[in-house]
Amino acid sequence: MNKYDYLIVGAGPWGSVFAHEATKRGKKCLVIDRRPHAGGNTYCEDVEGINVHAYGAHIFHTNDKAIWDYVNSFVEFNRYTNSPVANYKGELYNLPFNMNTFYQLWGVTTPEEAKAKIAEQVREAGITDPQNLEEQAISLVGTDMYQKLIKAYTEKQWGRAAAELPSFIIKRLPVRFTFDNNYFNDRYQGIPIGGYNKLTEGLLKGVEVRLGVDFTEKREELSQLADRVVYTGKIDEYFDFRFGALEYRSLRFDHQTLDTDNFQGNAVVNYTDAETPFTRIIEHKHFEFGTQPKTVVTREYPQEWSEGAEPYYPINDTKNDTLYRQYKALAEAEEKVIFGGRLAEYRYYDMHQVIGSALKKVRDHFMDQ
Repeated sequence: MNKYDYLIVGAGPWGSVFAHEATKRGKKCLVIDRRPHAGGNTYCEDVEGINVHAYGAHIFHTNDKAIWDYVNSFVEFNRYTNSPVANYKGELYNLPFNMNTFYQLWGVTTPEEAKAKIAEQVREAGITDPQNLEEQAISLVGTDMYQKLIKAYTEKQWGRAAAELPSFIIKRLPVRFTFDNNYFNDRYQGIPIGGYNKLTEGLLKGVEVRLGVDFTEKREELSQLADRVVYTGKIDEYFDFRFGALEYRSLRFDHQTLDTDNFQGNAVVNYTDAETPFTRIIEHKHFEFGTQPKTVVTREYPQEWSEGAEPYYPINDTKNDTLYRQYKALAEAEEKVIFGGRLAEYRYYDMHQVIGSALKKVRDHFMDQ
């Protein structure tokens, strides 16, 4: 008889929610993770009393009150509102595109003037059937905003020319004709008070967790510990890359502790010119309105994914989606393995979507028991 009901591979948000909910239902779970910490990419490191988002900025936002209430049942969230600033060769612009941006760009002061300026540039571009990201963006916001605030940032992020990227990546851009710098339209938004580790600790309270354990190295031995496996790792890796490797974009983070209390005055500043090699600088203390005497900043450098790098963004083009469907068919044939999360489903998830996906899987699974 197996010691556990579920072996959960991956202590990120998806695996942690599943573990919490299964434990609540009287099931015995073992959570393993190859990293030396739980929390996946939401993990925070305490540096100079500041919760540093070790794997890039994570800002929780949702319109789903049930999910908002769920995460707040483990840790209280603060009132942080994401209002990024774009730096183009030293010129500063508010994001998302709103009346502040249009004033900074063109000196217009009314929505009517802004709409007219965009319409004029779209008309001059003459694009009626956008075939790629570049054409799609210009057809939505005109050439000025595209050239200064979209083109180079996007090309750095994806490592490809905007004219070679599919238009669906930028289907619709948030354009507001109000003076509103709130990046997200969602009703609920914030950061856990005390950092995301508090959320992870709440979810995994009372659950056995083993860190620094690589499932791929001891798969047979580990799988025998439980009746079922819940797998949140890379789906192609689970099947030993049988059909080839799925592609990702990765990131490199350069963290610096600075002897100043305020480096840039905002949590997120995007660098939208081609000459700056990084895409943005994060100043972590502003996520929690910190008043510490020092500050920690992180420069984010996008890069191609290679073995050993962290897979952050799935490249959901036709080739990769076709490949994923082959792996998905194999996954569906696995009777004792549950696949879930951004790597196992090969899709980009915001945090609220990760939690919603895990809760739905729990409901569907235990309804079948």
